Amino acid sequence: MSDASVTVYTRENCHLCEEAIDTIERVAEEEGVAVDLELVDVDTDSELREEYGERVPYVLLDGSPAFKYRVDEFRLRQKLSR
Repeated sequence: MSDASVTVYTRENCHLCEEAIDTIERVAEEEGVAVDLELVDVDTDSELREEYGERVPYVLLDGSPAFKYRVDEFRLRQKLSR
């Protein structure tokens, strides 16, 4: 089983964020990839809030930008299988 580090920049009451997290967890499980999922609430830090604003969810995969707003299930499968 491989593993991946996933960071999701999020905020409370964000339905797109919830969808993104659900998709990441489901796809990773289906692909047999263990994900180290870190959730970062942009509203807890003024610099993050300024940098990301309404552009959440913002997803990093192994430290590299991967998705913004929506997680594309097909592309996520491709990225996790590498």
